[in-house]
Amino acid sequence: MTPKPYKLGLLIILLMVAWQMVGQEEKQYKIHTIAFYNLENLFDTINDPLKNDEASPIMELKANPQEVYKKKVQNMARVVADIGSDLSNNAPAIIGVSEVENREVLVDLVNNPLLLPLDYGIVHYDSPDGRGIDVALLYQKKLFRPMSHSSHELKIFDDQTRNPIRTRDQLLVSGLLDGDLIHLIVNHWPSRRGGEARSRPKRVAAAKLSKHIADSILSIDPYSKILIMGDMNDNPNNASLKKGLKAKDKKEKMQLKGIYNPFEKMYKNGLGTTGYRDSWSLFDQILVTKALLDTDYTSYRYYKAGIFNKAYLTNKRGRYKGYPYRSFADGAFTGGFSDHYPVYVYLIKEVGSASN
Repeated sequence: MTPKPYKLGLLIILLMVAWQMVGQEEKQYKIHTIAFYNLENLFDTINDPLKNDEASPIMELKANPQEVYKKKVQNMARVVADIGSDLSNNAPAIIGVSEVENREVLVDLVNNPLLLPLDYGIVHYDSPDGRGIDVALLYQKKLFRPMSHSSHELKIFDDQTRNPIRTRDQLLVSGLLDGDLIHLIVNHWPSRRGGEARSRPKRVAAAKLSKHIADSILSIDPYSKILIMGDMNDNPNNASLKKGLKAKDKKEKMQLKGIYNPFEKMYKNGLGTTGYRDSWSLFDQILVTKALLDTDYTSYRYYKAGIFNKAYLTNKRGRYKGYPYRSFADGAFTGGFSDHYPVYVYLIKEVGSASN
């Protein structure tokens, strides 16, 4: 039966109104990438007599260490510029890094032509680590303004001698991301040298230090937005993360002051950031406090997390085939990037609707 003209006209009007309403409800968001990357021995070629930096791969090269250093910096800049750009159309607003020797290598990195236009600032402290390995934070000055920063010593001791172990400090940076106060804790927890079980207490101690730093902030404001990032040298289901940090893998389990780990589900699904002996580990993680999980997007909130594992970062041949395309192997420079994939989270904030 053919509808009467007036009914057909009413139907068209109703459809037009519904379409307009859908358009009005289509939200617009601003998005920023927060990332972490283990830069795999980003060391310069100058011997520091106060550090055991001569044990770094670049210092052990037989030829052309300066050229290797330039290529290494170039490779790191390429990755940093690319992380998260598929969605944000920008390099990370903020990126924590580990395995850097000093501030000078970071200056070389941010002054690379790929990153120089982004005007990255640097927050760095020298750690007591015997090899001189540090953590640091890079940030785009136009997007993030640090208000305070501090370095926190991890006090751990050798099981046998009870002598203090010199390891990486943890870096706390608090500042404004487009006017939103956020806090970032950058880590590189003790390695598994000597075996996972034997070295486990050191990483549990590191986790407890991160938890103490976070709790100190949350005791002042339980709605604080905190991101805990780093190379944990542990997987998301290990005791350091589950018991030390008390991290949860499900948002619905979160209570006020709780910590959520979006990378635990990825690990359970077989994903990783570094490989060893035919198995994957997901040592690189970014965790967030409950305030970042709220659904009021008038300020920045957590959107999603990911592992940045584009094809060019993966080794195509040899005994490391399928694993991250590392920079150094068998005493030589491979031309690669790092033995870890970077990780990232997106933070989003509503800035209006499509009809505005």
